Amino acid sequence: MSACCVFLGEALGDYHFGESHPFGPHRYAAFKQEFDRRQLAKAVHIMAPAVASTQELALFHTPDYIDTVQRMSQSGAGYLDGGDTPARRGIFAAAARVVGTTLAAVTAVIDGECRRAFVPVAGLHHARRDAAAGFCVFNDCGVAIEALRQHHGLRRVLYVDIDAHHGDGVFYSFDDDPDLFIVDFHEDGRYLYPGTGRENETGRGEAAGSKLNVPLPPDAGDALALSRWEKCEDFIRRVQPEFILLQCGADSVAGDPITHLRLSVAFHGEIAARLGRLADELCAGRVVAMGGGGYNLDNLALAWNNVIEGLLESKTE
Repeated sequence: MSACCVFLGEALGDYHFGESHPFGPHRYAAFKQEFDRRQLAKAVHIMAPAVASTQELALFHTPDYIDTVQRMSQSGAGYLDGGDTPARRGIFAAAARVVGTTLAAVTAVIDGECRRAFVPVAGLHHARRDAAAGFCVFNDCGVAIEALRQHHGLRRVLYVDIDAHHGDGVFYSFDDDPDLFIVDFHEDGRYLYPGTGRENETGRGEAAGSKLNVPLPPDAGDALALSRWEKCEDFIRRVQPEFILLQCGADSVAGDPITHLRLSVAFHGEIAARLGRLADELCAGRVVAMGGGGYNLDNLALAWNNVIEGLLESKTE
């Protein structure tokens, strides 16, 4: 069994919204250049992207919404939401590839090809079941959660999100689900899109207590964030997950052009390593990490590759 699978392929870079958009076309290339510089291919198992079928997209998304994206992707005109997510030509196929690759990562870990997996252009956590939002067309995180339940027979799934933006598309799609556990580090919604993720939001009804929001003030750095992580480890041990998904957006790193946190790139590697050790303890080592946001290309390249190294550091034979 390989310690970590990493999904590589130029086609992953097709998920973007053009040169003038914050989610531009060079994110994958920036990641891959740093991956090659560190010679990480010697330490991981490389796997190819995959494309989700319509049936797989429908594990999370409504048929009407899937049809809308397909239709608007053909014309390439307008927006899929209020103005953040353009319906550029070909975006349906690009978004379906993100979802398919995340699903392939989940399957590789479930089937024992590797203990951990990383997908660089993924973690589109704002998309709702019936709508796009915040640069996210299809929510690969949500589809992965549903696939773990419906295809792989798991119930107790942990979703951890360290992107600067609250993962609202995941959180509110499962806020009444007592077996979907969430730990979400994000910039306080009073200062940043989407304006959600208050500390007192812990799940609805029978799911009360199954979610942990950790809003951070603008300019928060590693010391504050790590001091709050201890509570998260206690939570994770208590809920005893069977599988861990990590959305490791790099827009929480100091210097991102659209956010205000000041974490270092080392934070991402540290969290990945700590989650890997928890996974070894609780769920046979099973972690799938998804790149998420990040609009400073240097930060993105460093943080994502630190995540891979953190997942490798935490491995057990």
